[in-house]
Amino acid sequence: MKEDRVQEDVLNPAKNDQKYPVFRQDILHKTQELAELLQNSEEVQIFRKAEDKIKNHQRIQQLIAAMKKKQKEIVAFESLKNTAMVAKIEQEIEQLQGELDGIPVVNEFQQSQVEINELLQMIMGAIRDTVSEKVSVETGKDSPSSSCSE
Repeated sequence: MKEDRVQEDVLNPAKNDQKYPVFRQDILHKTQELAELLQNSEEVQIFRKAEDKIKNHQRIQQLIAAMKKKQKEIVAFESLKNTAMVAKIEQEIEQLQGELDGIPVVNEFQQSQVEINELLQMIMGAIRDTVSEKVSVETGKDSPSSSCSE
């Protein structure tokens, strides 16, 4: 429930104006800026181009549709306890997957997904490390100053 409220608050910053102090608004604004930066990043642009190519590639769409159909067949044969047909269809799916993996744009798309994930992991790590330097996360207290003159 709390996560839903937080997500709703992030998506509706106008609602937050009365609810949170100014610093929270600053944080939400910075997250929106970060999202815009990510949206315009080279990694995301490559991903979108590859995604568009896949959506418009007739053979890829045929293979995906065939695999989905086969997966539904597996569910049906599993409910009938027909292991021989399940094994046969699984082999057919593997062949379809092999053909799909052999299409260069699919590899480009998969690689772009990996690169975006790595970028997001790097950002999350940087945020975590930066926050941890400033705030003791376990206790919620400010970290002691590194300077003795304060």
